[in-house]
Amino acid sequence: MSVPGRQVAQAVIQTIVAASGRSCGYSTVPTSQSLPTGAQLPYHVLYELGQSVSGPPFGDQAADARITFQVTTVGSSPEAASSGADRVRAAFLGRTAKGAGWQYPITLPTGYAVMGRDLDREDGMTVAGSTYSYVQRFAVHVTTG
Repeated sequence: MSVPGRQVAQAVIQTIVAASGRSCGYSTVPTSQSLPTGAQLPYHVLYELGQSVSGPPFGDQAADARITFQVTTVGSSPEAASSGADRVRAAFLGRTAKGAGWQYPITLPTGYAVMGRDLDREDGMTVAGSTYSYVQRFAVHVTTG
């Protein structure tokens, strides 16, 4: 079975929300009904940038996948955008106190498991008008079976 990018994206959104306490939209601004904070600044937007596969030859559907996501944190001040980006970084890379596991798990459907996570690229902060955006890219390594 191939790795379902949309389901992994939804699991990643839940992890970001748990770590940041702020809403996260899927390729768009969170709606006013999005939990926990709706479209109030600061918020996050997750973009699925695609995946590459590895493992069995000839396109076997049991292949592992490296799925890349971009997270844009939007705030009304540089501090809000930077602080939100820190929480997103912790969501992806934070480890437990003893380093034995992830501080914020990414819970996938049965048959899939997260093997690793890494920071792919960090573009940092930009400003347009009075809105600040902080852009980060992360990769999630998923296996089937």
